[in-house]
Amino acid sequence: MTNQSLVVNDSFLTPSAGGSLPWVETGSPEHNGSLEFSTDPLDFPINPWDIMLCMSGTVIACENAIVVAIIFYTPTLRTPMFVLIGSLATADLLAGMGLILNFVFRYVVSSETISLVTVGFLVASFTASISSLLAITVDRYFSLYNALTYFSEKTLQYVHLMLLGTWGVSLFLGLLPVLGWNCLDDAASCSIVRPLTRSNVTLLAVSFFVIFVLMLTLYFKICKIVCRHAHQIALQQHFFATSHYVATKKGVSTLAIILGTFGASWLPFAIYCLVGEKEYPSVYTYATLLPATYNSMINPIIYAYRNAEIQRSLYVLLCGCFQANKAYRSRSPSEV
Repeated sequence: MTNQSLVVNDSFLTPSAGGSLPWVETGSPEHNGSLEFSTDPLDFPINPWDIMLCMSGTVIACENAIVVAIIFYTPTLRTPMFVLIGSLATADLLAGMGLILNFVFRYVVSSETISLVTVGFLVASFTASISSLLAITVDRYFSLYNALTYFSEKTLQYVHLMLLGTWGVSLFLGLLPVLGWNCLDDAASCSIVRPLTRSNVTLLAVSFFVIFVLMLTLYFKICKIVCRHAHQIALQQHFFATSHYVATKKGVSTLAIILGTFGASWLPFAIYCLVGEKEYPSVYTYATLLPATYNSMINPIIYAYRNAEIQRSLYVLLCGCFQANKAYRSRSPSEV
């Protein structure tokens, strides 16, 4: 039985003189996605790109598992901001585990059913990660737009609704390949990532661009709010401290870093999903997919490990050396 898990077209490889390929294609010449190992001696029996994806998944899983554990075991981290950060870390943790499982199931266990579940798992996890980034952006916008009423029970309910929608849509998109929207029975409909169809990949890419545009729009509105705050502080500097503006400016700078890394990570793969064909060399797919996984590796650094409250909880969790009676102040999302 052939391996189906996130298999990309390797038809660009050619055998060297007097040698043979470490794997051979099975089925018809048009079937570019299904590969089977040959019985000839192998110099590199495992695709180095798959090894890098597995290593990336391992780092992602370890980083985000710590964040999830900190938020779960720290009662003080129950504000809307940390709930959303926990959702993001959970999604990235699942994505990292999915990359590891994809590697195992591709080279150890060969099953169409398992591979479909693995691909659906990855689609759902990365969709939840991207959607959680949008939810965090929305939360930061409302924390500035409605600063006086932000810390209320209504805000927490609103956040829970956002999370319900985020994970509901992600689960739906992840189930589509499992429920039949795949190219296992129609090789001509395959995309650059088998067994996803071209239409499925196009849907995911368009969804990414919609989310990215929404994040850019919200970022522009946040910048306008910051400028208005700066003007008010300049007019009433004798009555208002400048610390709030400094903190808000720091939050906007952080958001700019987030959008920059988010775009740099996912834009190449999203664009290639729209323009790429299954006949193209697989190196193009790997070269755009691998940087996309780095976004899940960077997220915990930007959102969690730079946060003072999470740093404090990490010290308590690891060594218990932090002074428990030290002053503690809950911060708004604009300060993170």
